[in-house]
Amino acid sequence: MKPALLVLAAGMGSRYGGVKQIDTVGQNGECLLDFAAYDAKKCSFGKIVYIIRKDIEKDFREKLFDRVAKNFDAEYVFQTPDSLLTSDEYEKSQKAGRTKPWGTLHAVLCAKKALDTPFAVINADDYYGRSAFETLGKYLSSIDNNCTDHAMVGYVLGKTMSRNGSVSRGICQTKDGWLESITENTKIYYTGENFSGDEIVSELDGTKKALTGKETVSMNLFGFTPAAFDEFEKYWDNFRKNNISELKAEALLPVAASQIIKDKKGRIKVFTSEESWFGMTYAEDKQVVKDAIADKIKSGYYPSKLWEK
Repeated sequence: MKPALLVLAAGMGSRYGGVKQIDTVGQNGECLLDFAAYDAKKCSFGKIVYIIRKDIEKDFREKLFDRVAKNFDAEYVFQTPDSLLTSDEYEKSQKAGRTKPWGTLHAVLCAKKALDTPFAVINADDYYGRSAFETLGKYLSSIDNNCTDHAMVGYVLGKTMSRNGSVSRGICQTKDGWLESITENTKIYYTGENFSGDEIVSELDGTKKALTGKETVSMNLFGFTPAAFDEFEKYWDNFRKNNISELKAEALLPVAASQIIKDKKGRIKVFTSEESWFGMTYAEDKQVVKDAIADKIKSGYYPSKLWEK
C-alpha cells in the first residue's frame, strides 16, 4: 500500500507578498512544489493531493498542477473559510467577515475524503530534501490504516533559519525516539542588524529566550494514518466552538498532533533529517531558493528538466 503526499498550499502568503506556492524557481518554469512531487514519486509515494484556495485554481493548474498530473497521480481539494462549519445560524454569523483559512489542521481535515492510505503532510513553501521523503515513505509503507504509531521528520533549527526575517518553528521534546511535545515558537530570528548575527532568539509570550540552534524542530513534515482523523475531528470541533468569532485564530497541525500524545491516543515516532532547509517565507528568499535548486541541478541531484510534457 503506497502512501500519499498531502501538500498544504492554501496559505495567503502575507509575508511573501504573493502566491508563493506557484512562483517559478526552476530552470524550466518549475515551482518549488515540482521538486517535492518529483522526490515523492522517486520515493514510492502513490499519489499527491494538494489543498488550495478556490481563487488560485486557474493559476495553480496552469503553473503547476496540469504538468505534475501528467506524470504523477494527482488531485486537489479546496479549503475555504466555510469548510467543515455546521449550518448553525450562530456559527454563520460569528465567522462573518473571515477571509483567512482556518489553519493547517483544518486543511488536513478538508482532504480527508481524498486520503485512504497512510499519508505524509508538507508545507507548500518549504524544501524538505529527498532523504526525508525516503525515510517517511518507507515508514508509512510499513504500517496499516489502523496503526496509531504516526511519525514526523524533524530538522536541526540552525539549518532552518532565514537571514531575511523571523521564522515560525515548533520546538520538539523527544524521548527514546518518540515525540513528547511540540511548542510553537512563532518568532525565531538571528540577532544583529538585518539578522546578520550568530545568536538565535525566540520571542514567546512576550519573553525572549536564547536558543542553541541545535534544537529539533517541526517543519510540518508529518506522517499519519487515517486513524488520526478521529482525533483531529475532536480537536477541530472543540477549537471551532471556542474560536468561531476569532477572525485570525488558526487550528494548527502540530498542536493537534501533540494533543494525540497528551490524550494517549497514539504516538509519533521522530526521525531527524540533516538536510539544510530553504523556503519561500519572504520575497527575498526567492533568489536563495533559485540558487539552491540550480546547485542541485548542477550536481546531478535533479535533472535540468523534471517532467515530460
